[in-house]
Amino acid sequence: MGLASLERRSNKRLEKLPLVANELEKKRLPCPQLGKQAEFLQSNADIVLYGGSAGGGKTVGLLLDFAREELISNPNYGGIIFRRTSPQIRNEGGLLDASSRLYPTVDAKLNQTFLEWKFSTGATVRFAHLQHEKNVFDWQGTELARCGFDELTHFTKKQFIYIMSRCRSTIGIKPLVRATCNPDAESWVAELVEWYIDEAGYPIPERSGVVRWFVVYEDNFVWADAEEELRDRFPDINPKSFTFIPSKLTDNPILMESDPGYLANLQMQHSIDRARLLDGNWRIRPQAGKVFNSAWFQIIPAPSRYVALVRFWDMAATAKEVNEDSFYTAGILLGICEDDGYEIVDAIAEQLDVTASDKLIIDTAKRDGKAVYVAWEEEGGSAGKRVTAYLEEQLKGFNVEGLKPQGDKLTRAKPVAKDAEQGRVKLIDGNWCDRFKNAIHMFDGTPKPLTNDYCDALSGAHAFLRDPEKLSARQYARFLRGEI
Repeated sequence: MGLASLERRSNKRLEKLPLVANELEKKRLPCPQLGKQAEFLQSNADIVLYGGSAGGGKTVGLLLDFAREELISNPNYGGIIFRRTSPQIRNEGGLLDASSRLYPTVDAKLNQTFLEWKFSTGATVRFAHLQHEKNVFDWQGTELARCGFDELTHFTKKQFIYIMSRCRSTIGIKPLVRATCNPDAESWVAELVEWYIDEAGYPIPERSGVVRWFVVYEDNFVWADAEEELRDRFPDINPKSFTFIPSKLTDNPILMESDPGYLANLQMQHSIDRARLLDGNWRIRPQAGKVFNSAWFQIIPAPSRYVALVRFWDMAATAKEVNEDSFYTAGILLGICEDDGYEIVDAIAEQLDVTASDKLIIDTAKRDGKAVYVAWEEEGGSAGKRVTAYLEEQLKGFNVEGLKPQGDKLTRAKPVAKDAEQGRVKLIDGNWCDRFKNAIHMFDGTPKPLTNDYCDALSGAHAFLRDPEKLSARQYARFLRGEI
């Protein structure tokens, strides 16, 4: 259905509500951008998935869809848009921020407590989270006229299917589901877009907006090109119509004009994220040579002048004699240079028990000297705190710190992997270099002794040195000691 048809339907509803019509006639939301955003708002499919790249106007498109005149003219209308966590709703550029630039133009008022916009007619659009799997049961028994998922790949398949069952209406509004996403080959959402994607992982242009049909049978999606085919196979299940409308940054000229640097930001990402977020690739995934590539690490003969040095440790606690496939205690000595590049000065990795591992860390710190910061990945719980307390006691007079990891291994690795890909991480020539390069090349996020240990130590050291607040304090401390 075109925008003109939608407006005709809207006008017919408004004729029955002249007072509401007069109010809404004065103030309108912006029109969708021509192209993919307009195509998203035009679709009549039961479920529409919109996006597939960063910056394509997904969130604004979702907000415009939920505040159509034909919806907010109905005083009984209540739309709900989900994010996986509550902070994601409030983040800059997120649902709350974007809606605050749109909905007040039609005199909507925000209830901060319930994250709910109320329009002059009494219609509402609310934002909510589904942080935990069990949160879906908070919506048990509810009637949701319009359901939205911002960044669908963040939700589980079970959450999506359950909330879809709550999408029903007795107020004269067709219940629909709308969702946005970025590509993720490892997400269950990849199954939804499989038919719309070519073998290389990119959207097939002529399939954009084409409607298909599915049912959920024994927790699996069963697809067909026609509704009748599914009704014949599953007479007791009502099929749902679905379409995927891919968009890219180039489909959002308003953003490209207002923030011309955003394209450069995407182009600077690690190759995996660049393929996903800029090019819209649904098949690229971490694999050996993709996250780190041994060719990215240039070996140089001598070290540069460093702003700061840190030896970061990833600890293991099983000796080689016990298990040859056990993980390693790995320590990376990383320096940040005056040009903001990085150099790996040394890399140690040994399969040791707890006592020998602690001794290696202490002996290495004494050999490196007090000008080198010593940090390690602190495991959760009391055991990690005990290790930190012990090392702090043994290394009095050194700058030491136990740090809790933030995010999974792949997430932590991406910042240093991006710098490595850009040639900003070099190795100081040593007999450890080949072993390190061969191991780091194999990183793909799956458990691999030595590979993962080197990776965790490197990403930890990199995160330690690129923290601007800590780095400033470290530089000042070294200045006071006369070291720089």
